[in-house]
Amino acid sequence: MESAFRRGAREGLRDFLPLSVGLLPWAMVTGIAMRSIGLSPLEAMGMNVLVYAGTAQLGTLPLIASGAPLWLIFVTAMVLNLRFIIFSAALAPVFHGHPFMRRLASSYLLVDGLFAVGAEKLTRSGDAQWRWGYYIAPSVYSWLMWQCCTLVGVLGAGVMPRDWSLEFMTTIALMVMVIPMLRARPMWLAALVGGLGAVLLRDLPLRLGLIVGIALGIAAGFFAERALSGRAPR
Repeated sequence: MESAFRRGAREGLRDFLPLSVGLLPWAMVTGIAMRSIGLSPLEAMGMNVLVYAGTAQLGTLPLIASGAPLWLIFVTAMVLNLRFIIFSAALAPVFHGHPFMRRLASSYLLVDGLFAVGAEKLTRSGDAQWRWGYYIAPSVYSWLMWQCCTLVGVLGAGVMPRDWSLEFMTTIALMVMVIPMLRARPMWLAALVGGLGAVLLRDLPLRLGLIVGIALGIAAGFFAERALSGRAPR
């Protein structure tokens, strides 16, 4: 008889695989972008393993290239990753009772796609072994695929045509990842307000328009969620 862990692992991979396609171009673009600002292959892969957050990596690379202050690079990365606080809080009950090192490793491996497709199933299931299998199998798969595809971008950066637009490639890769996650009105509003804010405020010094745009998007999504909850029948 198949164990609960294996059943969870199989279902987790099945649910995550369609969304993981968007990771391929995103990871390769990230690898190319890291090399384009002057990082060596070793430095690029070191950053990739240490940070493991494509949005934060791509968002801070222009700051690193321009010699921005370390505090600004740190704050930008933190703001770009604020969503993981919400993700972690939502999934915290799933890991209740697990050893500390397992919870620590799980927090490092958490990605947007897995939360988007699996959060509801994880929080609804009462089988701890099934939940662990459902979470860890696609998480490890995602990490391995990200590292391998980023390495392809890092090693292939030298043969990439110089007239290709990294910004355009990055935008397309992010859209492939983000659009399937926009399943509710507050999420659509947050994405719209955040995107418009970042574009309209792009001339702010030190690229602070990106941070302000993110803050506006989070605020818009929060208030939209509150408004919809207040209108819901009791």
